[in-house]
Amino acid sequence: MAVDRSTLEARERAYTEAREKAERAAVERAMTEARERLERACAEAREKTFSEKTTMETRLRAERAAVERATAEARERSVGKAMAEKAGFGIRERVEIPVSDRSSASFRSNEMKQSSSSVYGAPYHTERFEGVESESPQRCKARLERHQRTTERAAKALAEKNMRDLLAQKEQAERNRLAETLDADVRRWSSGKEGNLRALLSTLQYILGPDSGWQPLPLTEVITAAAVKKAYRKATLCIHPDKLQQRGASIQQKYICEKVFDLLKWLAEYLIDSKRIAKGTVKFVYPLCFLNPEIFLLTWE
Repeated sequence: MAVDRSTLEARERAYTEAREKAERAAVERAMTEARERLERACAEAREKTFSEKTTMETRLRAERAAVERATAEARERSVGKAMAEKAGFGIRERVEIPVSDRSSASFRSNEMKQSSSSVYGAPYHTERFEGVESESPQRCKARLERHQRTTERAAKALAEKNMRDLLAQKEQAERNRLAETLDADVRRWSSGKEGNLRALLSTLQYILGPDSGWQPLPLTEVITAAAVKKAYRKATLCIHPDKLQQRGASIQQKYICEKVFDLLKWLAEYLIDSKRIAKGTVKFVYPLCFLNPEIFLLTWE
């Protein structure tokens, strides 16, 4: 009997160890898969950011070249038109007949017409001689002023556009300089909260800072799914890029808020898509829930 009992206990211990080993292997496998998915998502996000930055720079260069080309063409057209009008005005002045010569020519023409009428006995209707009238000084001055205003507006628009491009380049250079440090801060803040939207929302004040306008949100206020949705909408509205532009936020605040906005939006969409894949009211559990099921369990109803 003692031998049977010891054999049974040994079998139970072996079975327990095998089960624990299988559970640990399952947890490690799940953690590895989740880590790989997270790394792939981060790599895709980096590639997307790089491609978007390259596309934006290319588009800015193309728009700058198009604006400069249009401005140069408009300036050339305005200068050519002004030169043509000036040349036409000079020709009209040269070919214009003086008033005294015009009067004498008209008098001699009338005498010849009257003599011809008396000789042939036929009535002859005289016509008034019309000379080439030159442009009045007022119209010439108005035209020159209009041309000057057009040139000034084009030059002002070009200067404003160059200033905007210069500011955009400076901002991009500053973002590139701060990217490494700020990315490390965002990774440090989000570390350990993968898939936990509640934890991210309740700790936003630590990454956004006191000047962001975000009011700290205790974890106890985002227990239910409805509270999570409400807090998520409030957070995305606070850190939306358009709102930051309106508030005149600094480059550092813009960069951090953009990263946090993309992270929250990506996580919410990931959870919602996973919920739809599960179909019905089945709860979606993030793969890292094996570490802490109470934290990583999230239901979107």
